[in-house]
Amino acid sequence: MSIFVILGLLVCIEAQGSSAVTTVFVKKGDDLILNVDVDADVPEKFLIVDWKFNKMVVVVFAPDGGRSVHDEFTGRVEFLGKMFSVKLKNLQEADSGVYAAQVGTLQGDKPLAKYKVTVQGPVSPVELTVDSVDSVFSRGSDSCNLTVTCSTQHSHISSTFRCVNRTCSQEGGEQSELTTSGASLHVYLVNSSIICNHSNQVTKDFKRIEPVCPHDGPSAGTSVYLVKMVVFSVGLIIMVSAVITVHLMEKFRKHK
Repeated sequence: MSIFVILGLLVCIEAQGSSAVTTVFVKKGDDLILNVDVDADVPEKFLIVDWKFNKMVVVVFAPDGGRSVHDEFTGRVEFLGKMFSVKLKNLQEADSGVYAAQVGTLQGDKPLAKYKVTVQGPVSPVELTVDSVDSVFSRGSDSCNLTVTCSTQHSHISSTFRCVNRTCSQEGGEQSELTTSGASLHVYLVNSSIICNHSNQVTKDFKRIEPVCPHDGPSAGTSVYLVKMVVFSVGLIIMVSAVITVHLMEKFRKHK
């Protein structure tokens, strides 16, 4: 009896049991191992073991050791040393879906393994730009409000940060949104850095800036320096004046 005749017969037999689903994210172009545990309870006298992709048969194992691969996966399946485990090569977005292994017997089908696979490409680059800086002069501190934009090719987020002496806070907290590709775009604050992050489950790209407020007025350090210079200058003038005065008084006494 051929493998595919057996498959046709098994369609009429109700599946028994259940199998936990393993969620996997794969980077586009990478490989994926679909594993059947060596301890799986596979009857010695089984009719067939197969892997299906969204209910389409991909790989079939026969009791006599025979194996076959669906035409759409020819050249992309590697048989591993583990019983009924296979490696899928060079996954693309179209390969996203559910992969399930089951064993068929005369008593019915029994699930062996199940994977929910999502294939994702690399995220697009991000840009982080400062749109505006509004300085707020305050005695003894450098303060400003910065508005930045975190953007990708098709999405962007704007956010405002309040900075005082390089210590910043973000108005409204972390900002985020989902992009059209299903990735996430975030702009947030880490210590004293503003971060723009674009990521999915397999790749990410980010930019970082260190916010610095412009000096619209004299800083505290500059003010202290100026005061010291003035005090020193006044003191020097007083000393010179005193010396000149004493010298003139001595000269006046001698002539008297």
